[in-house]
Amino acid sequence: MSENTLKPIMRFKGFNDDWEQRKLDEVSSIYDGTHQTPKYQDEGVMFLSVENIKTLTSNKFISRDAFESEFKIRPQKNDVLMTRIGDIGTANVVESDEDLAYYVSLALFKSENLNPYFLKASIHAPFVQDQIWKRTLHIAFPKKINKNEIGQVPINIPKFEEQVKIGKFFQEVDKAITLHQHELTLIKQRKKAFLQKMFPKKGESIPKISFPKFTKPWESKKIGDLMDVTSVKRIHQSDWTKDGVKFLRARDIVANFKNITPENNLYISEEKYKEYSRASGKVSVGDLLVTGVGSIGIPMLIENDDPIYFKDGNIIWFKNNDIIDANFLYYSFIRSEIQNYIRSIAGIGTVGTYTITSGKQTPIKLPSRHEQQKIGNFFKQLDEDISLHEQNLEKLKEMKKAFLQKMFV
Repeated sequence: MSENTLKPIMRFKGFNDDWEQRKLDEVSSIYDGTHQTPKYQDEGVMFLSVENIKTLTSNKFISRDAFESEFKIRPQKNDVLMTRIGDIGTANVVESDEDLAYYVSLALFKSENLNPYFLKASIHAPFVQDQIWKRTLHIAFPKKINKNEIGQVPINIPKFEEQVKIGKFFQEVDKAITLHQHELTLIKQRKKAFLQKMFPKKGESIPKISFPKFTKPWESKKIGDLMDVTSVKRIHQSDWTKDGVKFLRARDIVANFKNITPENNLYISEEKYKEYSRASGKVSVGDLLVTGVGSIGIPMLIENDDPIYFKDGNIIWFKNNDIIDANFLYYSFIRSEIQNYIRSIAGIGTVGTYTITSGKQTPIKLPSRHEQQKIGNFFKQLDEDISLHEQNLEKLKEMKKAFLQKMFV
């Protein structure tokens, strides 16, 4: 785009005219919702607030009388709602013909000049987001943008036919993102349900669901009776380095569990690793590391031979040595029975800790080795499917972000 023209980098075929810059209040009427905290009820007219912007659905309702009294200007199909308090600058198109009430935290756009899906996408594009950010009261709590300031936000507009093309494109992209998000939610719910049903409940020895031909009761054990539960020799903070052998803290395990890249990775030298490992031993494939402080009870399964060391006391080391199927051990730890046990022994009114001693006393129920492998592999595959869906969803979001940058001025 040259300095004197308003043309996006990427356009649909057949469109070459410059875009026109206008202020939002010149091309749309802008309103905000009721400033009064409503009296909610179980049915009536749906009431929307900032937290409902993604779906424009809510489980809060107000009476018909309150709606008729409070809302002279009402959201209608093809209007646009945008968050303006707390979360600022997230928009969505009203697609329902039903009556809707809305709170002051939302701004309502009514326009005969703008395609609603173009307006929604344009609000999310970098230029308008930057302009909204500049006009936001960041010293307010929660932060907000006043309705009059929204009206002063500049927006770049093509002819209506091009708006329709762009709006339709982003409408389809959003539908794809919503579909992938829904599929991801379903598979996570499926995993949660199977974790409840494929392991015996408390006080029982047979799960509700089993693979064919597995009918024998599971045995109740304490992990300390099966394997060594320990930690490592303490290493001094002065020995931390910027490269070498990875050094884990409890927060690194939590980040790994949430599939987040840890910040500020720590390491120790190869020499220190060899020195300290002679006393403590080396973490092996199939071992389990579990957080003992902070977010306690978060497991991390060791899946490769890369050398690793960790902070003593903050992390409990279960030296599995292939005694229990590694995946089965990991998924046993994320279930409610072991997690409830860890919370119960962590202490009330204090900073919770999970210690070597309590690690040894941790209860676990075990089927045959073959059944352990079937269950462990089943949940491993579910997690791989979840990871694939998450990657595809992230790619779609990044693609949308790129198009928002290139298809708007």
